[in-house]
Amino acid sequence: MSRFDQAKMLMRVKKIQGELQKLVISVEKGDGAVRVEITGEQKLKKVHIDPERVDVDDIGQLERWIEDAVKEAIAESQRVAAEKMQPMMGALGNLGL
Repeated sequence: MSRFDQAKMLMRVKKIQGELQKLVISVEKGDGAVRVEITGEQKLKKVHIDPERVDVDDIGQLERWIEDAVKEAIAESQRVAAEKMQPMMGALGNLGL
């Protein structure tokens, strides 16, 4: 792979990284009681809890909703990142990455 191709590939990777930084994935649990937002880079952006939909006598349920929402958001961000990077995986392998 030529230096030009390598530079072009690096520019594409940086563009995808920029897209993932701006992407926000939102997951709700408990019929809207909990909403978790993370970026495409798996950085937690926000956790919202609707007090009208939460039973304060069952904090265990709230904890499970938060945990499930975070897990689902991370899985979705991984899927999106893999999807965006898929076309470049062969070329990155040629660079030794």
